[in-house]
Amino acid sequence: MILEIVSPEAVLFKGTVTSVSVPGVDGEFQMLNNHAPIVSLLVEGRVKIVGSNIHIEPQFENKFEKIDNNSYYLPISSGTLELKDNKINILAN
Repeated sequence: MILEIVSPEAVLFKGTVTSVSVPGVDGEFQMLNNHAPIVSLLVEGRVKIVGSNIHIEPQFENKFEKIDNNSYYLPISSGTLELKDNKINILAN
């Protein structure tokens, strides 16, 4: 699955992931490979990214919290998400 996280400043992350968990309006939910298409508003919380070989660009490392070698959190205050054809786009604040 491809994930792209875009903030007003820059593209914070673009890469292949195994799963993504996000803080939705009605609670946290997770997306895995071949998830049904979805569009959702996001609320304050943390986006959790899981995958092997995740690479965070050095200039954005301070925005992410490393959980382990395969998992990261990205705190957000709000945003929107679209998932279609195994590509997740997150517009985050």
